Amino acid sequence: MSKSYRSELVGVFGYPVDENPTGVVEEAAFREAGIPWRYLTVLVKPEDLGDAVRGMRAMNWRGVNLTIPHKIAVISHLDELSPAAEIIGAVNTVVNREGRLLGENTDGKGMLKSLVESGRDPKGRHVTVLGAGGAARAVAVECALAGARKVSIINRTVLRGEELAALVSGKTAAACEFLPWTPGIRVPEGTDLLINATSIGLFPDTDARPDIDYDSVGPGMAAADVVFNPPDTPFLKEAAARGAQAINGLGMLVNQAAVNFNLWTGLKAPEALMMEALKGEFGLA
Repeated sequence: MSKSYRSELVGVFGYPVDENPTGVVEEAAFREAGIPWRYLTVLVKPEDLGDAVRGMRAMNWRGVNLTIPHKIAVISHLDELSPAAEIIGAVNTVVNREGRLLGENTDGKGMLKSLVESGRDPKGRHVTVLGAGGAARAVAVECALAGARKVSIINRTVLRGEELAALVSGKTAAACEFLPWTPGIRVPEGTDLLINATSIGLFPDTDARPDIDYDSVGPGMAAADVVFNPPDTPFLKEAAARGAQAINGLGMLVNQAAVNFNLWTGLKAPEALMMEALKGEFGLA
């Protein structure tokens, strides 16, 4: 009798990474599809990233996700980038195509779909993004490509913030400005969508919130967070208390996971089941 006991491997590399629930979502989809795939959550320190990528290549992993702090650093270890990843300058998904590693970015696509599903299509709107790291780059570029009228970048590091603003201005039709992140900074007047694209509030620092003037957030505005653990972050609570619509990070995470599933397996992702699995993990089902 001929039978294969080998599983196809994918996963996530990050530091920290222990509280990342993507594996729950992806494995629920693998079970639904009836395919022998496994998703591994792997702690990889920055200095070990090159070895980790070489290891996944040697062990014939089908792909991997990258989270903090690897989304930019991983690029030098890959064979090619998708057009989106090339523009954004950050990678959160790697696909192994017969030994060649392709870098893709699904962060912005996941957030964009979540915004549209929440009735907050960025088209024609003023979007303010907190941060200028890997997730922020993806979110800012995708919102601009989706037709945002204006994008404001707020970041502590001036050089990185100016670089992202120049990228958005140079590669999209959106107007873009950079604002240095000073303590208690006010949200720019006219902002329709305020997006926290930093890791502030991510477990275990669940009491942390971006240092902005929350009195500059109000009705008519929507606040979205890339942080998904916990879903109801202090940032979103403060925004909701002032009348803004709160959009948590669960939709972005599931949308990303669905795109990853398709890229890796070539199959259509069971999105409703994946959201159900994620909500169940947080006791929201």
